[in-house]
Amino acid sequence: MSETSSPPVFSESVRRELFERRVLVLDGPLDDDNGTLLATQLVALAAADPVSDIALWIHSPGGSVPAMLAIRDLIRLVPNDVSTLALGIAYSAGQFLLTSGTPGKRRALPHARVLMHQGSAGIGGSTVDVELQADDLRHTRDTVLRLTSEDTGQPVERVYEDSLHDHWYTAQEAREYGFVDAIVTSFDEVVPPVTGRTAGFGVSTAPAAARGGDVA
Repeated sequence: MSETSSPPVFSESVRRELFERRVLVLDGPLDDDNGTLLATQLVALAAADPVSDIALWIHSPGGSVPAMLAIRDLIRLVPNDVSTLALGIAYSAGQFLLTSGTPGKRRALPHARVLMHQGSAGIGGSTVDVELQADDLRHTRDTVLRLTSEDTGQPVERVYEDSLHDHWYTAQEAREYGFVDAIVTSFDEVVPPVTGRTAGFGVSTAPAAARGGDVA
């Protein structure tokens, strides 16, 4: 490779190939742009085939809370089972989406790492504005804690305590906590199925970075 050559990128053609095999990928920070894209793709795949599983592969340091909540809502809304897989890292919003998959179909690669913590946001403005923002943040925090408790089977109190500070988990620890159901041990567990049915919506599968925008 020459010094001027760029490393291979996760191109739109690769994303399209995976999309046609019912695999969605969150690779990088979750933002409102690629969050909407993933949500749209999820609906498109469910509309094209309401029976076959949809897979969500995750390698992400986290990101937008509204986007992750929207995607979780759709995971619960579509008629399909949605399997999730932690590739390398599933941190914060990545952990939340990993755990939001269909029970029994949430997996991690053997050396994947999972991070749980409470999100943070800046608060400013007048006293009234600060109070309103604080109330909204508490509502969002409590919602995320409750959903994480439901998805892991852990008491809300334990999830709250464990999320007060950054808390990393190995794949085995993530399984024991309830973030995932299993650790991948064979290729058959992750290989995308071959399907002749594709989504009928004209949805671009490239994230913002691949389209020349912000990171995806």
